[in-house]
Amino acid sequence: MDKVKIFPSKLQGSVQVPSSKSMGHREIICAGLAAGTSIVDNISMSKDIEATMRCLKAMGVAVDEIPSMIPGRTALQITGTGHPVASEDFADCGESGSTLRFFLPLGAMLGCPLTFVGHGKLVSRPLQAYYDIFDKQFIQYFNDNGNLPVTVNGRLQAGTFSLPGDVSSQFVSGLLFALPLLKGDSVIEIISPLESSAYVDMTISCLAKYGIKIINENNAHRRYIVPGNQHYQALNSHVEGDWSQTAFWTVGGALGEAVTCTGISEDTLQGDKAVLEIMERMSAAITRGENSVVVSGGATKATVIDASNCPDIIPVLSVLAAVSKGTTKIINAGRLRIKECDRLAAMTSELNKLGAKITEEAEGMTIEGCPEGLSGGGEVDAWNDHRIAMSLAIAAQVCKEPFVLNGAGSVSKSYPTFWEDYQSVGGKVEVLA
Repeated sequence: MDKVKIFPSKLQGSVQVPSSKSMGHREIICAGLAAGTSIVDNISMSKDIEATMRCLKAMGVAVDEIPSMIPGRTALQITGTGHPVASEDFADCGESGSTLRFFLPLGAMLGCPLTFVGHGKLVSRPLQAYYDIFDKQFIQYFNDNGNLPVTVNGRLQAGTFSLPGDVSSQFVSGLLFALPLLKGDSVIEIISPLESSAYVDMTISCLAKYGIKIINENNAHRRYIVPGNQHYQALNSHVEGDWSQTAFWTVGGALGEAVTCTGISEDTLQGDKAVLEIMERMSAAITRGENSVVVSGGATKATVIDASNCPDIIPVLSVLAAVSKGTTKIINAGRLRIKECDRLAAMTSELNKLGAKITEEAEGMTIEGCPEGLSGGGEVDAWNDHRIAMSLAIAAQVCKEPFVLNGAGSVSKSYPTFWEDYQSVGGKVEVLA
């Protein structure tokens, strides 16, 4: 499905949220770098996870889908050799930025050429932080005027790696996966305050689970010591629920009747769990459970939302802000411009088409709330971005008129069952094409 018509309808019911895509990537990479067989369960399959599976296979790892212990989910049986080897000439990263940036340092360890290809916006997403490292270590790389495909050919060496803190945390995580396998000890120095540090914490936590030690000096996210000659340990694991996907349903509940999200825990390092704290500041009605949260409809108010550690939940929070009393400021959100699309431009453009009052800023948005709701009607576009598509679907319930959404199929990148879940809690959708 690519084009759908979405009708105003208040959401009410229960959704078992997908497993964390961020942790899913990390878990199956760690399992693939171990010598032996691991089973990683509670995988919510998506195009991004499939991309990571393909790249593991390109590095000599056996990845097989097996029955899951959880209905509707997938388990992966992963057998690695303990060190990446080149078993194919190229690795297809799809449209997954995480996959590309996590695997490039591993590809630079192989000692033979490996070409990384991608699609959509990924082709032009920045990789300069790695190119600077490759230049210093005399690792060969060839690209298409800075774009994909990129071929790497070399032997990454232990040492000191300096990165600015305002680059994607995916660069830090990519080095953290590879450096423990090198013969010598390494240091990663962050030369300015690290943004999205929660994602690095998630990587270090996952590495520790698989037997890899990383020392975060003074817990300051500025200097990581990575001992070499380490070995990933095979194990059986279970991926936790995804707070970035939960955010669609928490906002959906706040704008609807009531939505219960199950399969999640606040005992997590995921930065996107900040959605609850932000929504509480906006006066949303939230009831916490042991592995669930219930959000009920009601009047909400404006606040200031700092996007630096939770960029993925900003599109859907902008929907909530669009109908909250007062003026909401979204700050430190410049990184949203280099995601699957320019998400600041996309949400400003498409929500304004529905009647919102949003001004796009260089590093964020100013949103003048319309508590009376949005007009709706007409056509909007997902900009080929899963989070834009899902956010606009949540906005439908505060619109007076139905609207047509182009690009509805983009949700398959991270949440292929979104439309089924949406309709299960009362969303009304007509497939047009």
